[in-house]
Amino acid sequence: MKKTIYDKKDIRNYVKSVIADKIQTLEKFVYFTKEASKDIKKTPKYDSVREEAHEEIYQMQKQLAELHKLQNGMARVLNSEMSVIQLGSLVITNKARFYISVSLGEFFFEGDRMYAISEESPMAKMMIGKKVGDEFVLNRIHQKIEEIF
Repeated sequence: MKKTIYDKKDIRNYVKSVIADKIQTLEKFVYFTKEASKDIKKTPKYDSVREEAHEEIYQMQKQLAELHKLQNGMARVLNSEMSVIQLGSLVITNKARFYISVSLGEFFFEGDRMYAISEESPMAKMMIGKKVGDEFVLNRIHQKIEEIF
């Protein structure tokens, strides 16, 4: 993996903006679905169509609640330099780049693939407390910690 210097503040802000964008998009979908359900004409299929629309709105609201949890979780993420892996660490291993923050999954930052993972994830639990040079195995995949930001 190529050696790169990362500004954690920029990564943190990027993750926050991805979450905010997802919230904004989902809120638009909820609004559109609510408006569309108002326009459903009373027909024999009226009740089932309306029921489907309400179920879709319910599912989107559940997703919105999860996104708001991620957004609130980012408030706890530290932005300082660290020598030991903890919440807020950007960890570069010989296999991947992990940002221990919230469970957002894969994202690309400045052309590099990264994974935003929760401190509760098995990967983060395996890494927390480790230092540069430490090694670990998870799911039979051996990784060595090369850098911590």
